[in-house]
Amino acid sequence: MKLSFMGAAREVTGSCYLVETDQCRFLIDCGMVQGGREAPARNHKPFDFDPRAIDFVLLTHAHIDHSGLLPKLVLNGFGGPVYTTRATTDLLGVMLPDSGHIQEMDADRAQRRHRPDALSPIYTVQDARNCLEQVRPVDYDERFAPHASVACCFRDAGHILGSAIIEIWVTEDGVTRKLVASGDLGQPGRPILKDPTRIEEADVLLIESTYGDRNHKDLPTTLSELADIVEHTLYKRRGNVIVPAFAVGRTQELIYHLHQLTEQGRLSHLNIFVDSPMAVAVTKITKKHFELFDAEAHRITQWHAQAKNLPTMHFVADVAESMALNQIRSGAIIISASGMCDAGRIKHHLRHNLGRPECSVLITGFQAGGTLGRRLVDGEKVVRIFGEEVAVRASIHTLGGFSAHADQKALMAWAGGFSKPPGRTFVVHGEAAAANNFAQQLRTEKNWTVDVPEIGQSFQL
Repeated sequence: MKLSFMGAAREVTGSCYLVETDQCRFLIDCGMVQGGREAPARNHKPFDFDPRAIDFVLLTHAHIDHSGLLPKLVLNGFGGPVYTTRATTDLLGVMLPDSGHIQEMDADRAQRRHRPDALSPIYTVQDARNCLEQVRPVDYDERFAPHASVACCFRDAGHILGSAIIEIWVTEDGVTRKLVASGDLGQPGRPILKDPTRIEEADVLLIESTYGDRNHKDLPTTLSELADIVEHTLYKRRGNVIVPAFAVGRTQELIYHLHQLTEQGRLSHLNIFVDSPMAVAVTKITKKHFELFDAEAHRITQWHAQAKNLPTMHFVADVAESMALNQIRSGAIIISASGMCDAGRIKHHLRHNLGRPECSVLITGFQAGGTLGRRLVDGEKVVRIFGEEVAVRASIHTLGGFSAHADQKALMAWAGGFSKPPGRTFVVHGEAAAANNFAQQLRTEKNWTVDVPEIGQSFQL
C-alpha cells in the first residue's frame, strides 16, 4: 500500500490523500487550498495524479478545504462514487454550487478589471451540480465496501454536522490492514454536536493537528468574553458587532450561544442578522438532522419553543437586504461568511465597519495564513478590501474557545483512546510548527512512531 500526501501536509487547507494498492486507488478528501496569494494558482494546476484512475473518494466532511475540488476531479475524468455521511451529502448540495458561484463571480470581477493574472473559474455552478450526482450517502457506524478489497465505516468526528472519522480496512495479498483518517476532530464538551468517537486500533493513522501546539480557552470563559464584548459594543459604545463565521457549524453555534446567554439573562434585546444565503440553508439542514444533536442542544431547543424575549433573528437572503445592513450604525450583530474574511458578504460589512472605533469584530475560528482574517488577527492597522485601503479602528477580538477543532489536550486525549500505538502515524492538517509540536508530543508521551509528511511526499507501507 502506497500513501501519498497531496494536500494539508504542513498546512491546514487542501486536504487530499491518495491511497494506492495493487487492486485499487482512492482518495481521502479532495479539498481546496485557502489563504495566501498562491492559493488560486495551486487550485488551478493539474492534479499530481490521473483522476480517471481513481476508483472512489471517501469524504470526511463538507468544509471546502476538504471537498472543494471534487467538481474539478469530476471535470478531469473521475467517474466513480464519492462516499460520505448523509448530513454531509445534504451540506454539499449547498456548499459546492456556492463555491462554483464564488469562482464565477471572482473570475468575472477580475476580467472586468482587466487584471493580467485573471483566471477562469476552476468549475462552474453547473459543474458542481453535476458532481453531486456521484455522491453516495452512508449512515454513521454502517460498514460498507466501496471496492472488493476495501471496507469502510464512518464514525462521528464531532467537528461539524456530518463530520466523520473514517475507518478503512484494506486487504492486499491476503493481509488486511486498518487505516484510520481522523478528518477534523471536534473539541469535546462543545454544544450541539456529540464528542468525537474514540477509535481503539489502527495500523496506519492520519491525525489532524490544526491546534496541535496550543490549548483553547474553556467555554465558560469564552462565553463571558462574548457577553462582555456584545454588551460593551452595542450598549455602551453604540456600535455594531461584526462576526465572520463559517456558514457550516460556526454560524449555528453562535446563534445557539446568543440564545443561551439570553436564557441566562446575561444579554437581552439582541438584534441578530445572519447575512449568508448558504448559512440560512445550512441552518435548515442542521434542524433536519436533529438526531445528531447532544442532550444540551435538545434542552435549549425545548426552551426556545416556549420562551419569551428571544433575540430578534433576521435571515438575510437577497443582495439588497445585505447592502441595507451597511446603513445600520449601531445595535446590530451581523454574522456573515466567509469565516476567514476572504470571500462573500463579510468583506462588505468589514469595509463599512472596520474604520469605526465604536464597532467590534469577533474572530471565532481558525484563520489560515495569507487570509484577510489572519491579517486582522495579526494586528495590521490597514487592510485592502476590494482594492481599497481600509484603516482598522474597530476592536478585533479572537475567541478561541469556539473552535470546532480539538486543541492539543483534546487531540492527545483522543489519541489516548487507542489500546496500543498505531503501527505508523502521520500528523497532517496543521501548519508546520503545530504539526511538528504535536508529533513530538506523541513521540515523547506515547512512544509512537510518527512522521510529519510534506506536500507530495509518498510512503510505501
